[in-house]
Amino acid sequence: MSRNFELLRQAGGLHDLMNSVEEPENLPADNNAAASTPALELGGMTRDEVTKLVHRLFLNPGPQSPRRVVFTGAEAGDGCSWMCAHVGEVLASHVRGSVCMVDCNLRSPSLHRQFKTENHYGLSDALLGSDSIRQYATRLLRPNLWLVSCGAPIENGHTLLTSERMRVRMAELREEFDYLLIDVAPVAAGNEGLVLARLSDGVVLVLKANSSRRETAWNVLQELKTANVRALGAVLNQRTFPIPEAIYNWL
Repeated sequence: MSRNFELLRQAGGLHDLMNSVEEPENLPADNNAAASTPALELGGMTRDEVTKLVHRLFLNPGPQSPRRVVFTGAEAGDGCSWMCAHVGEVLASHVRGSVCMVDCNLRSPSLHRQFKTENHYGLSDALLGSDSIRQYATRLLRPNLWLVSCGAPIENGHTLLTSERMRVRMAELREEFDYLLIDVAPVAAGNEGLVLARLSDGVVLVLKANSSRRETAWNVLQELKTANVRALGAVLNQRTFPIPEAIYNWL
């Protein structure tokens, strides 16, 4: 693995994440814009760590900087959707291009809950429908930030993620948006995560501090290696910090 990232996530003391940035250029209009979608909130120390992660993943200069990244957990409950949502919003505050988050966890969708939006007319509908992929995307508070939610529940919907139709939709997403952040179920839950990873520039593995088992994480990394998938790094989520945030900010 090329890097290890640690995200220090603390509960409480949250404040507005949104800061003033230069308005992105040439952003397309969309009837699905959600003007009332709230901004995500992050405490100062947590935001610092998310920002570091965004810079290491997406903003390092060079041809190898990824633009389509899969976020997956070693196990359920590792905070993968939380991570994907917050990385997406921070990334959108640092780039002029469009950023789209896609909830590909049809087994247990939760990305829409991070933004307090409805889960309807999303990915599952796109896989069964024929409208342009942008019709299934909701624009969030930032004008360059978009969400394709999981969509309507369908029986065995996760099997659609390994279909040719999904490959077509992924190609459309790559054409429509400059950055894609893809939230998928844990690799141990099924093979759709590996299939989607092959359509991306790499995978970020989300681990939960004091919870994720070393053996499980190791097995996931071996599966990624066997599948010839680029592992971009591991994020240690919900790690406790030994000093108060006020002192951390002063250092």
